[in-house]
Amino acid sequence: MSHSHTHAPGETHSHSHGPPQPAPQPAVDPALQALIDADFIPTALTLSPDTNLALCAAHSVEKCTDCGIDYVNMNRLSKILVANPTLLCPPPSGVVSQKLTQAVTTTKDEGNTLFKAGNHIQAIKKYNTAAAFAIQRPPWEANQWMREELSTVVSNRSAAYLESRDYIAALADAEMVIQLRRNWGKGHFRKAKTLVAMERLEEAAEALKLGLAFEPSNAELLGFLAEIQAKQADSGKSEKQQVAVLAN
Repeated sequence: MSHSHTHAPGETHSHSHGPPQPAPQPAVDPALQALIDADFIPTALTLSPDTNLALCAAHSVEKCTDCGIDYVNMNRLSKILVANPTLLCPPPSGVVSQKLTQAVTTTKDEGNTLFKAGNHIQAIKKYNTAAAFAIQRPPWEANQWMREELSTVVSNRSAAYLESRDYIAALADAEMVIQLRRNWGKGHFRKAKTLVAMERLEEAAEALKLGLAFEPSNAELLGFLAEIQAKQADSGKSEKQQVAVLAN
């Protein structure tokens, strides 16, 4: 319906008061659509009794190697939404699950207490639980929260494995920390500590040098590198003395 009306003394114009028009849809790219269609494989699924989870239709499981399906991550999101019916979907990225943060921090601190008491095996169990909490962050939260929490927990677990003389596990955890936060010196320090325990001094020194490339003034890395280089120097002198004795 069109009509004219006055907006100000002596000013008029006409416009329409019809229903709002939908925004124009972008044209479909045939080549891109063909790629999508080529990768699309219809999959039969069923729902759990409470209708909240997707399951393999043939075997009623979330992850089925026989059928080649994996609904674990999708169902994890479904569980979060079901457990939080008033949650905005998705909430702002700056919103952090405070209860989850508290669970990670509390469990990690319990592990730290056990570690300081020399109970390294029980400390590892606490760190395992804290890590399990850390990776449960919903997918819409900023990834940095999970990386920071998980790297801290795994770094502490690496130290506990080292004290337990499980050098392979300690080294694996140190490498994981570096993957999560490459520019954080602690992961490189943990790796170097483990390599020294394995009597791999040269590799330990290289690990510290890589960490110093990100944090050139890190006192912990600098101090430990100096210790290793002193050991290498002493080892070199000892070898020269042995050669001299043999020569005589």
